[in-house]
Amino acid sequence: MPDRFAQRLLGWYDRHGRKQLPWHHNRNAYRVWVSEIMLQQTQVTTVIPYFEAFMERFPGVHELASAPVDDVLSHWSGLGYYARARNLQKAAQQVVERFDGEFPGNQDELESLPGIGRSTAAAILAQAFQQRATILDGNVKRVLARHHAVPGWPGQTAVLNRLWQHAETHTPHQRVRDYTQAIMDLGAMVCTRSRPACEDCPVVATCEAYARDEVRLYPGSKPKKQKPEKTTWMLILEDHEGRVLLQRRPPSGIWGGLWSLPELDPAYNLEELADACADTFGLTCSEAIAQAGFRHTFSHYHLHIQPARLLTAGHIGVHEAPDHGWFHRDEALTLGLPAPIRTLLTEPAQAALI
Repeated sequence: MPDRFAQRLLGWYDRHGRKQLPWHHNRNAYRVWVSEIMLQQTQVTTVIPYFEAFMERFPGVHELASAPVDDVLSHWSGLGYYARARNLQKAAQQVVERFDGEFPGNQDELESLPGIGRSTAAAILAQAFQQRATILDGNVKRVLARHHAVPGWPGQTAVLNRLWQHAETHTPHQRVRDYTQAIMDLGAMVCTRSRPACEDCPVVATCEAYARDEVRLYPGSKPKKQKPEKTTWMLILEDHEGRVLLQRRPPSGIWGGLWSLPELDPAYNLEELADACADTFGLTCSEAIAQAGFRHTFSHYHLHIQPARLLTAGHIGVHEAPDHGWFHRDEALTLGLPAPIRTLLTEPAQAALI
């Protein structure tokens, strides 16, 4: 017997679903995969211009696999969660090396690729290969948690397992491509995190949370944890040619593999920065000028960034290090840069009082 939930959802999708998103055109495993990775923890409206630029530069898996990592990261700059970009290229390289450039149409083989988990693999199978496969992204978790009044935070194993069971039950054997898009659209357009439009929901008649007037309680919230606060000096070091010193971060960790500004311990005061630059970077610098600081929030801590600008009278040694480089600003902006660093290099300097 056909699942009524799926039937009603597909009927709604035929009338109201999103069918003109860029990754719906020329749909293949590569385009579906890139869109799915970009859409993790990122809004569709944000992703669209990034996806289009990415496809123009890397139209296929071979182009992505062989591209310089800086090129890949520069096309990701601003999307955040940069491990996604690094894993994207690693996976592309494995698709070329292990599967002759063709994405496997198999759940286990897809999950063996870096950055591809159970739901992403299923989305590729359903969207690109039209195989029956069950997805459970953030939007789907919210829809199913409310519809079946599943208590608890979906990050907990027991709660997640219940949601997977419901997702599997509702996934139809026909029109699976449309169904997977439909349930994602429902979560994004109707069953939203705040102010859900329950009156427009095609499955509201069987929604347990709605029947109990408890929609706001589902899904359960992640247990709150106080984020630690950290502080750093970020140095805008300019030489006599107007070039700025950038430093490539380690391949793993925060902003892994991206180019960033050199940093110094916040224990230094402003007057000590010039001497610290001589000791740390082998640079002769003018007195530091502080710029307006700001706070940047990562997933697990807050970082207070205090920029300081110093002019260098000479540099010895540091320019030869492989993880450092002197770049004119327009050249620097073509590199893979974290969004706050891009802002610091783009916006006019503003002095700060310390």
